[in-house]
Amino acid sequence: MSPKSVILVDAGFLYAVAGYRTASTTLRAAITVQYETLIEGLVSTVESLSSKSVLRTYWYDASRDGLFTEEHKKIGLIPGVKVRLGRINYYGEQKGVDLRLALDLVSLARTRAVSHAYLISGDDDLTEAVEEAQAMGMKVMVLGIKDITARLGYKGVAEHLALAADSIEQIPDSLLDTTFLKIGTPSPASLPGSVPSLPRSAIPKPTIMSAHRYEVEPPAPVKNVVFTTSTDGISSYEGTAAELQALIESAEEIGKRVAHSWYSSTTQTELESVLANRPQLAPAIDRVLLKDCAQIIGEADTDLFEVRKALRKTFWAVLDELQ
Repeated sequence: MSPKSVILVDAGFLYAVAGYRTASTTLRAAITVQYETLIEGLVSTVESLSSKSVLRTYWYDASRDGLFTEEHKKIGLIPGVKVRLGRINYYGEQKGVDLRLALDLVSLARTRAVSHAYLISGDDDLTEAVEEAQAMGMKVMVLGIKDITARLGYKGVAEHLALAADSIEQIPDSLLDTTFLKIGTPSPASLPGSVPSLPRSAIPKPTIMSAHRYEVEPPAPVKNVVFTTSTDGISSYEGTAAELQALIESAEEIGKRVAHSWYSSTTQTELESVLANRPQLAPAIDRVLLKDCAQIIGEADTDLFEVRKALRKTFWAVLDELQ
């Protein structure tokens, strides 16, 4: 095998874990990334760990119809970087990204192009590809973000993937601190991409928007043990009213945080589009709400009807206040 190394970056994973570390939300628009500095830092880290030069950095992301955005073009023009794109469906889900990464990893091992691969991802689905590459003589390491609260010590890395990898190495905190930056709080109309619009009073709104303000109402007090259901209708929670209230309050805080982050980074046009579809929440925003909530209270409790209701209701209420 060629005595070189390669870096494979699952951008969606990196944005989520590093973005949450920086801005306390997985909302990609809440952060800005210094890409050239980030790539240079990753290459330097890998070359220090492996004592081998980096052949290339592969950057895996997704976009509508798999087309390059201006941001992807900017990343692709960085020397030594190859951008590989999957697609984003209507629900904001990435499609084809993991498959591209897995195929490239196995292909690099089969052609013996590199001897070491450094994977920035936590996806359990990549485990088989890692093992296949190892069977052909490649060493595969995971590059992760240190988190002492995580069970494995690294944020978002699946246990099966961690066990399959030859080792887990840390992305330096200093590199993350200088390359992932939280966006400030300008007015949406002042952001790039905004277009002149009518005064807010002149913007047509659906009847349901003007009927009431969607204020957050405190849940009715319950003194005894409560039973609630998950979104699939199956009873999944049994606890005291105080415990349920604590989950709801956590969801409300997360809803507020996401609303502020999204509002500060959106354009006037995007804002009007989201408001026009009320009460239906854009799938991409809803996914961020659920993902952020799961980071704090876990996936099982996030699936509770009362928790999801509080998340979405609070998001709308805060958006009303910010307008």
